[in-house]
Amino acid sequence: MLDKSIMPMLGFGLMRLPEKDGAIDQERVNQMVDVYLGHGYNYFDTAYVYHSGTSEVALRHALTERYPRDSFMVADKLPAWSMTCAEDRDRIFSEQLERTGLDYFDFYLLHSVEEGANYDTYEKYDCFSWAKQKVAEGKIKHFGFSFHGSPELLVKVLDKHPEVEFVQIQLNYADWDNPVVHSGELYRILSERDLPIIVMEPVKGGKLANLEPELGALLHTVRPDASDASWALRFAGSLPGVCTILSGMSEPDQMLDNLRTFDQFEPLTEEDRDVLGEVVRRMLDMPIVPCTACRYCVDGCPMGIMIPDVLSALNSQRLYPNDNRPKSFYKNLVKRGSGQASACIACGQCEGVCPQHLPIIELLKEAAEKLEEEA
Repeated sequence: MLDKSIMPMLGFGLMRLPEKDGAIDQERVNQMVDVYLGHGYNYFDTAYVYHSGTSEVALRHALTERYPRDSFMVADKLPAWSMTCAEDRDRIFSEQLERTGLDYFDFYLLHSVEEGANYDTYEKYDCFSWAKQKVAEGKIKHFGFSFHGSPELLVKVLDKHPEVEFVQIQLNYADWDNPVVHSGELYRILSERDLPIIVMEPVKGGKLANLEPELGALLHTVRPDASDASWALRFAGSLPGVCTILSGMSEPDQMLDNLRTFDQFEPLTEEDRDVLGEVVRRMLDMPIVPCTACRYCVDGCPMGIMIPDVLSALNSQRLYPNDNRPKSFYKNLVKRGSGQASACIACGQCEGVCPQHLPIIELLKEAAEKLEEEA
């Protein structure tokens, strides 16, 4: 049984680590880890596929080789899309232990449970029972899954697998009533079962950390000195049952801002909730593609299209149609090696792994039309 009291409120997500010359900047990661641990936090979240497999190695260099094992907790994940047979469970798990330099994982998750191939693969290869055996062997201390599916599937999985100790969900104020993400409804289901909740995407891939100026101005009228990100983190942290909130901190300044939020945490007031409600109402009127830049779509793209970057340029073009900067950004992106949006062959690989269930093929067509006129 997972003891919620051992969980720190702020978790360090290792999906968006700082980079230098196209690789993880290990020195900067080490410095950020030192600061994070120095403030009394100790939960690190990585995955087999993060940074094309190098996130786990960066964790080894920053943690395993530099700190006592009992001073930190590590969460890792088994990816359905990297398995083609039952033997892959142990192959991947052993590789993860080797990459991280660990003998066991404090938390282990089935990665991105959702309708379709992912959940079907986990059931096909009996991954829930396999993980339960790993717990019995002491190789996993606590077992759960990250979730990107429907409320109906969540209930089905929890009913079928009562051995699950916690669930990780995408939760933020912008997605609370989102009919695709279902943050609010998933939260209610887990709360009713008293299952510990780990929050991912609390700032929606950075979208809520850098709001459009008119939206940020609304927040600043209430708390002039508070960052946009702090509002999103406080929203998640104010919810009962939330144990740890993961933040994919890629810059020291982001970490320091997050530490300021959690070192002296203040739950949302009614006034805070009212202004967030107005922000969401106005946000829904903006034509934004809700990509969180998880980059799951990039590695498997046969045409080498840097899809999240293209969609970022498309968002800017939608919001500011008379601004030439989105086209310039896109042109430079192609020069740096990205395939053009028009090169998409509609294979669907990207849509199959997108946690946000975006119609990427159609969005790339739109990007080609709007960004390649002068590119």
